[in-house]
Amino acid sequence: MADSAYFCPLVHEGVLAVRGPDADKFLQGQLTCNLNYLKGGSSSLGARCTPKGRMVSSFRLLPDRDGFLLAMAGELIEPQQTELKKFAAFSKSQLFDESGIWSRFGLIGGDAALIGLGLDLPPEAGQVVRNGELIALRLEGGRSELWAPAEQAEALQSQLAGQLPEAPLERWLLAQIRAGIGQVFGATRELFIPQMINLQAVGGVSFKKGCYSGQEIVARMQYLGKLKRRLYRLALDGDEVPAPATELFSPVHRTSVGEVVLAAPAESGIELLAVLQEDAAEDGRVNLGTLEGPALRLLDLPYALNHELETQR
Repeated sequence: MADSAYFCPLVHEGVLAVRGPDADKFLQGQLTCNLNYLKGGSSSLGARCTPKGRMVSSFRLLPDRDGFLLAMAGELIEPQQTELKKFAAFSKSQLFDESGIWSRFGLIGGDAALIGLGLDLPPEAGQVVRNGELIALRLEGGRSELWAPAEQAEALQSQLAGQLPEAPLERWLLAQIRAGIGQVFGATRELFIPQMINLQAVGGVSFKKGCYSGQEIVARMQYLGKLKRRLYRLALDGDEVPAPATELFSPVHRTSVGEVVLAAPAESGIELLAVLQEDAAEDGRVNLGTLEGPALRLLDLPYALNHELETQR
């Protein structure tokens, strides 16, 4: 279901813009990703953390004219803008909620539609191409995004609908789950450090850049190997989709051993990403909500954790 061609309006996220002469320097001291890697038309996953290394937001970031755009869960835009403004006051940077300025569409199997718009997108994740005011991004798992000024949204949606079926947001979220890309929502704010959602495995954390908020904790967890929780993909029967932050339980500890990150309906039942203790995952007995709740089954992720490769970024 998630793999057939379609497009989907991405209405669950907003766009935070950071603009000004010091935007790159300012964000470099705030975010887990390395902005120096974004030269020449590319995007990156990333996060912003508390001094204790807990993520207050995660996002996809790309350069745009005099600054950067960060696409994140809609409910995080206002608090992130408010918090970052306190630090931006000391630099030549300004923050804007540009959620109403941009319309965004997710595409599966939509390369021909993008080419018809003058956007010949390379296959490698992170690549970005532009044609006038249109932007196309390649995402993990072969997915892509199309960004356009909001005033073009209606005409663009009609054009896409002539080539691709429109799908509900749940199908896009399922594709994200199958790509193994975790995300912070309002309910999971300050719950995870970046490695708990495998952000370092998908290029969202740089261990070669300078300091940023929470950097010491994030680096210590990477190099000392003390982290006992990470992201897993799981499935369960039923049709009730669990919300982010729903707890998972295991008889290994008889207490909470993890939390749901993102869930969506699949062809049969539910698929989800969850942060889970390694020993509970190895045991295999994991239940949703309570020890007596629905049983979860472990599924594969499309990538492997590689400590040596991750620390080279």
